[in-house]
Amino acid sequence: MFPKNFLWGGATAANQLEGAWNVDGKGPSVSDHNRAGSLHKPRVIDFELKENEYYPSHIGIDHFNRYEEDINLFAEMGFKVYRFSIAWSRIFPNGDEAMPNEKGLAFYDKVIDLCLKHNIEPLITLSHFEIPMGLVKNYGGFSDRRVIDFFVNYATSVMTRYKDKVKYWLTFNEINFGMLPFGKLITLGIYDEDLENQTPEKKQIQYQALHNVFVASAKTVIEGHKINPDFMIGNMIAHITFYPLTPHPQDMLQMQEFDHFMNNYCADVQIFGEYPYFAKKFLENEGIVLEHLEEDAPILKEGTIDYYTFSYYMTNCVSHDDAGEMTLGNLLGGVKNPYLEASEWGWQIDPKGLRYTLRKLYDRYHIPLMVVENGLGAHDELVAGTVEDDYRINYMRAHVEEMEKAIEEGIDLIGYTMWGPIDLISAGTGEMKKRYGFIYVDRNNDGTGSMDRYRKKSFYWYQKLIESNGEVR
Repeated sequence: MFPKNFLWGGATAANQLEGAWNVDGKGPSVSDHNRAGSLHKPRVIDFELKENEYYPSHIGIDHFNRYEEDINLFAEMGFKVYRFSIAWSRIFPNGDEAMPNEKGLAFYDKVIDLCLKHNIEPLITLSHFEIPMGLVKNYGGFSDRRVIDFFVNYATSVMTRYKDKVKYWLTFNEINFGMLPFGKLITLGIYDEDLENQTPEKKQIQYQALHNVFVASAKTVIEGHKINPDFMIGNMIAHITFYPLTPHPQDMLQMQEFDHFMNNYCADVQIFGEYPYFAKKFLENEGIVLEHLEEDAPILKEGTIDYYTFSYYMTNCVSHDDAGEMTLGNLLGGVKNPYLEASEWGWQIDPKGLRYTLRKLYDRYHIPLMVVENGLGAHDELVAGTVEDDYRINYMRAHVEEMEKAIEEGIDLIGYTMWGPIDLISAGTGEMKKRYGFIYVDRNNDGTGSMDRYRKKSFYWYQKLIESNGEVR
């Protein structure tokens, strides 16, 4: 049974739905320089925008102009919480201004007030792959320590603005992607034209930038709690759950090493306030010497988060044998699990893996947990104004059942914001046809379409699920 105050809702990101990329003083973010791709065509981020290229975030799903319609639909489903991001460059267009852009804040005033009118708790992600391009070009992103205070200035500006309206905050979305080559730009703001060539010098810059992000996050937690002691400020990890492909001891060790590196490195710093032993050893083995200011250690120790949030879409296997068949995933693949089915984008579907992950996280951290992304991307067909998406309902139902079992086992799971309640631009491929929503948006991969919204079959299923607090399946 789910607790009475369980937070049911959905999650989006500004760069994937808002559009209006240069309206009311908004500056470009890294996402605004990200071209469309596909399952077999990687997305490309251009340092300078090109006239003949298509950038999906420039249009999104026109949420900037249709936010009232969208939030009213979320309210119709009965949302208790809505996770969304504030576009950093809508508030500080270049990233380094002293004062915020009032027109940008005015937009989020309207979004937040409408949520509260419907008794929907806003859950705000401060940086969801939306670092201002000005900070990339002029500072090299978080490789420059000055960007720490630019972020804290941004974060405290919006926290002060909404100190009496917003309780739940997240600092950096999927912060652990900053450890991977492709994540250097979207998370850290480091532009690298040659990602295939990862030199020791590049790794030094990358992990120093990640350290600076840790400090920025911790400072934000400290200052946020000064603004309102009742704030709940969390992290956000892209949790890639790994299994050993076989009981071979080398597979077991490799699984553990991948888990430490991909999942625990960043979370341990944000929750325990210091680098874990395996992170220190990794840096030593890579020849990376981090520049720690004297103030950094106490900041990391004081600025630990209040709750742990994560995305969960699938699981992957690891093997010491390179002959295993590979599969795709949320920007990171693995060895195919022979016991699991996969989505048409190659993501292996594993509801029981969610309960395994919740157990693992609560065992390790002993703080409240929230699943802030989980969903099924599929090619939906709109027929007679709706979509018969039983496949999505089945996916969601199975994951909800495992969450309930985890709660009954004593795990402190406080909420679930599925990704994404309305069709939006895919972060991984830049496509529109990879749809997650309970709400269908008439928009094509090339940006054409009416942008009209339609309720899918799953819309009514989720409505009943929330109304019954998880009892109706």
